[in-house]
Amino acid sequence: MEIFGYVASVFIGISLGLIGGGGSILTVPVLVYLFGIDAFLATEYSLFIVGISSLVGSFSYFKKGLVDLKTALVFGIPSIISIFLTRNYLLPLIPDEVFHINNLVITKDMFLLLIFAGLMLVSSYKMIQKSLELKTETVHSEKSKILLAAGEGSIVGILTGLVGAGGGFMIIPALVNLLKTPMKVAIGTSLVIISLNSLIGFFSSMNHLKIEWSFLGTVSAIAITGILIGAQLSKKIDGKKLKPGFGWFILVMGIYIIIKELFL
Repeated sequence: MEIFGYVASVFIGISLGLIGGGGSILTVPVLVYLFGIDAFLATEYSLFIVGISSLVGSFSYFKKGLVDLKTALVFGIPSIISIFLTRNYLLPLIPDEVFHINNLVITKDMFLLLIFAGLMLVSSYKMIQKSLELKTETVHSEKSKILLAAGEGSIVGILTGLVGAGGGFMIIPALVNLLKTPMKVAIGTSLVIISLNSLIGFFSSMNHLKIEWSFLGTVSAIAITGILIGAQLSKKIDGKKLKPGFGWFILVMGIYIIIKELFL
């Protein structure tokens, strides 16, 4: 199954480079089901893979002036604080056996994967939507926009800390709808936010785990190759047109995880 894991790692990067998000939602399932890594460690590895890939992908957007650093800080600082608190204080509180349903024992790994599957369902819905633009215009003051963005940044941080996903599917709509950021700038800024969130989350909690750097480096290098391919493809392909199809794939994956963890 490992060969399929390495192939899937390319597509993680391609998705990040092409549509600025979505790829990270595949990282944990790839690590768990194709590489056989336990869910908790997979969330840690995912932070590094997604973080380093997004960092490389953001360079081309930065050189083109398609990154809004002020917005990245407004969104990113609350997110980083939430990730740090979640990885170091919330996750250790989750017991090895979370709860029982009749004869079914929900372990910590199962619990994290079920949260992740729920996140995939939400992510798929966001991607399947035909447009990120709000159908009815809501008027917000500048101060309220910043507060809303900071609040959403905190939510993204908690989710990233729990399951190791970058949260691009939440970041981009927030940038476009709340802060009226142009789509291409939103994608570039999203990659910067994802890279900061993920890498700081990884290095703030890595001391508790034994990291296999050779494996992590290999998968990250493959994902980076994918993101460079995705960045080139974005010049010829409109990523927005691919989002619904990718969303349906994420939906199927999320349902598969729920069925596998609860019934198989």
